[in-house]
Amino acid sequence: MAIIEVKDVSKRFGEKVALDHVSLEIPEGKIFGLLGPNGAGKSTLIRIINRITIASEGQILFQGHPITEEDVSHIGYLPEERGLYRKMKVGEQAMYLAQLKGMSSRDAAVELKKWFVRFEIQDWWNKKVEELSKGMAQKIQFITTVVHKPSLMILDEPFSGFDPVNAELIRKEILRLKEEGATIILSTHNMESVEALCDNIALINKAKLVVTGGTEEIRRQHGQDNVEIEYTDATLDRKQLVVARPEVNACLTQLIQQGVTINSFKEVIPRMNDIFIKLVTEEA
Repeated sequence: MAIIEVKDVSKRFGEKVALDHVSLEIPEGKIFGLLGPNGAGKSTLIRIINRITIASEGQILFQGHPITEEDVSHIGYLPEERGLYRKMKVGEQAMYLAQLKGMSSRDAAVELKKWFVRFEIQDWWNKKVEELSKGMAQKIQFITTVVHKPSLMILDEPFSGFDPVNAELIRKEILRLKEEGATIILSTHNMESVEALCDNIALINKAKLVVTGGTEEIRRQHGQDNVEIEYTDATLDRKQLVVARPEVNACLTQLIQQGVTINSFKEVIPRMNDIFIKLVTEEA
């Protein structure tokens, strides 16, 4: 079942076309990668889903019906342009944002303190926001995005500003939230994170949908039907050889006749980064 259906959505700003008849479905309970180069239309689509702006044509369905302001209260949105009130204390800021999403003061305090302990930042509750490092502020904003347990979370470049340790912490939390039933839209340029996290993707370029579907399915579709053979030669060096699938048997026979040891052979599946570059370049 799709939690979000984008139906023939277009958006124009004067003469500029930001989205051009885009249709896609975001499956419930999955991590969905929304990909594209800068200026492709991703942020515009995210803003339409959040009802920050309205489509020029088409519609957004939420769980089968046209999305409403009430539905937006069930969405957690972490925008790429971060912002906290610098003079407020961290705990007060987090409480304020949680209550804006409909949480009671008591529930907000309980859930926020759980998250602060999980992220090991409980000592920062009474600090001022202006005292936070960029990475620490990012943690606060991630927490306030997800604390009300939204059914849909939209995370725009959630790893930006994090060191590798904290980026891994956020990745683990995203996977845990998915296991608990949340649907997550992940907008990012980090293709390694896309491969590690996303079940499905959509690639938008120049306002148009280029491709959408299962991540592994798309990777296989864009492969060149090659196989990588790994073997150990007479000098005990481990080597790799990439050959076209129809040539695999002949190549294996030849290598064995040469006295090498075949360690493994596997299909060569292109990386998402290579597919991204290929598709965007073709559309240029």
